Amino acid sequence: MKQYHVGIIGATGMVGQRFVTLMENHPWFRLTALAASPRSAGKPYEQAVAGRWAMKAPIPANARDMVVLDAQADVEKIASMVDFVFCAVDMKKEEIRALEERYARAECPVVSNNSAHRWTQDVPMVVPELNPEHLAVIPAQRRRLGTSRGFIAVKSNCSIQSYAPLLTPLMKAGYELDKVLVCTYQAISGAGKTFERWPEMVDNLIPYIGGEEEKSEQEPLKVWGRVEGDKIVKADGPAITAQCLRVPLSDGHTAATFLTFRGEKPSVEQIKEIWAAFRGRPQELGLPSAPKQFIHYFEEDDRPQARIDRELEGGMAITAGRLRPDSQYDYKFVGLSHNTLRGAAGGAVLLAELLCAEGYIQAK
Repeated sequence: MKQYHVGIIGATGMVGQRFVTLMENHPWFRLTALAASPRSAGKPYEQAVAGRWAMKAPIPANARDMVVLDAQADVEKIASMVDFVFCAVDMKKEEIRALEERYARAECPVVSNNSAHRWTQDVPMVVPELNPEHLAVIPAQRRRLGTSRGFIAVKSNCSIQSYAPLLTPLMKAGYELDKVLVCTYQAISGAGKTFERWPEMVDNLIPYIGGEEEKSEQEPLKVWGRVEGDKIVKADGPAITAQCLRVPLSDGHTAATFLTFRGEKPSVEQIKEIWAAFRGRPQELGLPSAPKQFIHYFEEDDRPQARIDRELEGGMAITAGRLRPDSQYDYKFVGLSHNTLRGAAGGAVLLAELLCAEGYIQAK
């Protein structure tokens, strides 16, 4: 496989740090450029993240002495150094949209962890196992931007990774979902925090995460939508209602999910069989970051558990348990995903691998 030169925009934040660790020893991707705010620009990366390195692993040797560039002032320079960039910046949404388009127009593909472009109609929002066909909208986006190489592709919100991957195989198997109720219990790393930086979260639960419930209700509908001409049209249903809570957990988002089918419904055993058999494009292609088994189901009553199950298959698998009939809905189950791996940086790396394998990103 070809080697791709990669830049990370927003490299000093928590997701940016995770990208840096995932680039270490990646078989396809070679870290070539790091960029952040003017406050960090000009410093060696180790100095730029001093006192706020949040990963369990040490700073990779290949990044330690790399001088951080200015994410906004050095767009053309960075674009000339890399084949594509990951973007995970902490800015206002309109500023992020403008910045990502600047990179795209500089003929630098952008694989974004940010939410700013998730509802741009010609920007694919892709969970690689669920909707890889949405990448087909990229030529239309390139026509709008006036580019030949440059484009933007985004990953979805981390919260939907704990239930949308478990609902999608049922829909692909021909069963029609009517209503979904989901309660997510989300780790503090989803807010870019550690317990050291957020002591108020110790022995606490906050029943509100700004904007999260709307994302949790609406983003699956774009993932389940379809490409029509030069845009992605979101699905009409199912209707989703969500409640999102921040819980005192370092990593791992859990979703208690209730679902009702329209028309014929599968049995509990059929659902388990559908989950066990489900494979997506990343598994077909054998992508480096793809879990061998996408969905793991536990029969034990007390699984999945965040502490012991979130790292399954390098944190890229989806785990589920407690599937059973419900008194008001047809069924209920519990899902779990690692929010900074599958839900954030790891999901974006897998998306980049898919884009490279399908020819949307090419080495210069």
